Amino acid sequence: MNDLPPNSDNPNDNDNVNDELATELLRKLRQKQGNWVEWGQACAYLQKASHNPQAIFEATGFEPIQQNQVIVGSQVYNSIEKVGVSPEVLSHYGIRGSDILYEFRLLTQEERAKAAELAFIHKIDADEAREVARAIKDFSYLRNLPEGFSNHPGDAVAYQCWKLARQKSDLQERSRLIAKGLKFVHTQSAREQIERLLTDFTVVSQRPAPTLPFYRPDSESELPRLVPVVGELPLTPQDFKASPMVEEIEPFRMVKFSGEQAWVPLPGWQVVLSAEDPVVILCNSDRLPNPTQTASTPVMVVIDRAQRQWESGSYFVVDNSGELDFQWFETEAEVPLLGRILVIVRPKRILDESLTKDSWQIDE
Repeated sequence: MNDLPPNSDNPNDNDNVNDELATELLRKLRQKQGNWVEWGQACAYLQKASHNPQAIFEATGFEPIQQNQVIVGSQVYNSIEKVGVSPEVLSHYGIRGSDILYEFRLLTQEERAKAAELAFIHKIDADEAREVARAIKDFSYLRNLPEGFSNHPGDAVAYQCWKLARQKSDLQERSRLIAKGLKFVHTQSAREQIERLLTDFTVVSQRPAPTLPFYRPDSESELPRLVPVVGELPLTPQDFKASPMVEEIEPFRMVKFSGEQAWVPLPGWQVVLSAEDPVVILCNSDRLPNPTQTASTPVMVVIDRAQRQWESGSYFVVDNSGELDFQWFETEAEVPLLGRILVIVRPKRILDESLTKDSWQIDE
């Protein structure tokens, strides 16, 4: 797809949408021309040019979840190309592996490159890539390197396996983790640390991670609606007409006004009312630590920015190399905490949306 304009991964720089180019990109996506990296760049361009994911799906056959994967994956590919990896690795991921690179999205550019090399060497799948990414990220939070382990990504994965194996009393599960650690380990000293577990069966207990505070509204009364205020009488017809029309954005009834700021309605739960400086972050559930569902769904994460003191029963927002990330810390955090997660809100589950629009059907 050489038709993309300069800075094609930032198509929003061009305010004038090129309809002819958009039509050509849709055609090439529909015909699967080019490689997946180019597909990701094309999807990003089209979305920034006001083509919503559903419209792109109907025109090309690329489902919204596929669009997100190739868009994010292509961004990761561009970053590892910029940092520098071996030609074999770059060539491999230029043909396949969008699902693998997608899992490395939360890592820094340098970590992505090292993780991509590791994934290529060991020929891992997407599930293993997710575990590798989490192990590397958790390892980066440590202030000091654990004894015997280096900062190589292979040692980071090996350390995670070593740590988990020591907590298992089940010999089969313990052996599986030891074998996995030995598969990824990079340095001899780290290998020796893991091999000691073959003869040392001491079980080291760990405080279990707390349950994420999910909540799903169950009734319509728990979904308040934002209405613009015209003002206080006396008012003129011009005042009345000047009041903006509110367009709610599903699934959380978020409302945008003029400017960049947006508001979203929250019920008067005590945890929300008692928050000193609450803010909301929108994301998909797969961005949360320890996701409890396989399918990714949109969620609202409510955070109190005033609560920055560590406690073992809570999840926190941290700065992950310039991007916000959610994390639980078993012991006192060694990185600055930006706020505590109060509650995570799922969208209300409605079996038939059309029924809620016809009151006579509900009454019957």
